[in-house]
This record gives sequence, C-alpha cells and structure tokens, in this order.
Amino acid sequence: MSMSRRHQRGFTLIELIIFIVVVGAGMAGILSVMNAVVKSSADPLVRKQTIAIAESLLEEILLRQYMDSARGASTTCTSRAGTTRTDWVDVCDYQGYTTASGIVNSLEEAVSGLEKYTINPTVIAATTDLAGLLAFSVRVSVTGPGETISLTGYRANDTLP
Repeated sequence: MSMSRRHQRGFTLIELIIFIVVVGAGMAGILSVMNAVVKSSADPLVRKQTIAIAESLLEEILLRQYMDSARGASTTCTSRAGTTRTDWVDVCDYQGYTTASGIVNSLEEAVSGLEKYTINPTVIAATTDLAGLLAFSVRVSVTGPGETISLTGYRANDTLP
C-alpha cells in the first residue's frame, strides 16, 4: 500500500494569529498618527485668528493721534480712567487696556466665538534716531487657546520738537 501525501492548502492557526497581531499593531500605529494629525489640524486656524485679532487692535491703536493736545507735552502714557474705547483719541488711551473674557469690538460689544481670547496692549514712549522724533512703541499681545502672539508697531509724532 502506497501512502500519498495530500498538498496542504490554507494557513495554520499559528500563522493566522501572528497575522492578526501584526496587522493590529500596524493599525494601532496608523490610527495614533491620524489622531495626532486630526487633533492639531485646528491649530493653524487658532493661530490665524490670534494674529488677525492682534493686527486689528494694533491698527486701531496706530490710527489714533500721537498725543491729544489736552495731555500737554508729556512723553509718558497713562490711560484715561472712566472713558470707553469710542471716546479714546490717542495711543496712550490704550495703556493698561485688557479684556479678561473674550474679544470685544470698538463699541465694547462681545464678539461671538472669541470668548477664549484675551488682549493686552502696552504703549511705551521712546525716542527714535530719525531727527529726534518722539515715537510710541505699541505692543499688542493676544492670548488664544494655547498660543500668545505679540505684534509691535510705532506711532511717531507728526511734528518736530
């Protein structure tokens, strides 16, 4: 009697278990990378929004007068107590201005969706080398969710001393 061997087809149980473990580990790695990418995909939007808020406030401040004539010839900035942004006329009025809970427009109305942002402008008097012109250095810091952006601009006096 002759014994013939049949050709085996398919996988053994051990091979199937090893395949499942390898594929499962690979999928776990791919999903963890995808999770990190999706989680941080909103960061560029937050950064752009923070920069836009900082640019907007810096532009608002720099478009104001260098110094209101009612202040005299002082080179130090102090904010005017008891007035709102609509009444402010020069860059010094923004000294010490902050928002603790969200961004407000120039009419002091809350802007929906920007509750997690805060602003903090700083105005510093400085003398430039350009013909002795006086200028204020204006630094606007905006803190958004997980990021702080600071922009600096200068507002010079229109007239020579």
